[in-house]
Amino acid sequence: MLPLHQIADEVRRFTLEECGFDRVGFARAERLVEDGARLEEWLHNGRHGTMAWMAREPERRYDPHLLLPSARTVIVVAKNYRTPFDPGEDSRAKVSRYAWGRDYHNILPKRLKRLAHRLEELVPGTESRWYVDSGPMMEKAWAERAGLGWRGKHTTVITRTHGSWVLLGTLLTSLELPPDSPATELCGTCTRCIDACPTDAITAPWQLDARRCISYITIEHRPKEEAIPEEVAEQMEGWAFGCDICQEVCPWNRFEQKVDNPDFSPRPGVLELTPEELAVIDDAEVERRFTGSPIRRAGGPGLRRTGAAMLRAQGAAAKNEPPNNAQAEAHSGPRPATAPQPEIPDPQ
Repeated sequence: MLPLHQIADEVRRFTLEECGFDRVGFARAERLVEDGARLEEWLHNGRHGTMAWMAREPERRYDPHLLLPSARTVIVVAKNYRTPFDPGEDSRAKVSRYAWGRDYHNILPKRLKRLAHRLEELVPGTESRWYVDSGPMMEKAWAERAGLGWRGKHTTVITRTHGSWVLLGTLLTSLELPPDSPATELCGTCTRCIDACPTDAITAPWQLDARRCISYITIEHRPKEEAIPEEVAEQMEGWAFGCDICQEVCPWNRFEQKVDNPDFSPRPGVLELTPEELAVIDDAEVERRFTGSPIRRAGGPGLRRTGAAMLRAQGAAAKNEPPNNAQAEAHSGPRPATAPQPEIPDPQ
């Protein structure tokens, strides 16, 4: 068998060069005591909304040995999905960037499977299990431990090299690899993500109430036939599937790396969706247009619900719109000479 450091080097090389991931790190497979306690409290407070599966056997999410008893290492990978495309100014039904192209659940698991096979080649008898956010793994906590990045105040992982535009995957393995140093939190005093959230879903730094999150409301909330509450619909700012607001305002995303990857490039029509067509889209059309896309997860009922909510919000906004800018300024009071600027953390 190769020396441990050579095995570790080969795992890193294979993950980046052969599997096509952009970041990789190792963490010791152990019970996530503090993260587990926070998860239990979050669930107890009902902040997971109707995502009932998250409350089933929650201990499986923070104890990797309940998933793979022989686990000694968690390999964490990240894939950059920031393409050079941008939605037009007149985009009326906005879609989160990760959902513009192919469903990453159909891409990343195949690459992790290749990595698992390589581990078994390096050390015969190695056991592995891999997950891409569809299994009970706290991938953000593991990404932090493996040194890939830290959790921003919006709870999304931020990397030094790609900002927050990354998809995460984890692989549990019985192979013992030298752990990387955990990432250091570098948000400083910045609160841009908190200030920008239109529904106040980020209730405090590192505290997210899914019930108010636009991504949860447009994708996960059940039953999908239930109308979106008016007070939420009026604050959705045109988002039809997911939401990128807290990422778009993050100063660390000035380090984003735009790659022309066909897997994540916009599918035809995705950037031209309108509330009108979503409000009446039928299930057959959803299957035809969105099979193989993350958007399919919302289903016909979910997309129709969101489209209807967006139309109601547009109607309410038009009804309440002041007749001219002078009146608008009179209602809102004088504007500050300059907008307050949060401290941008030093990347060094």
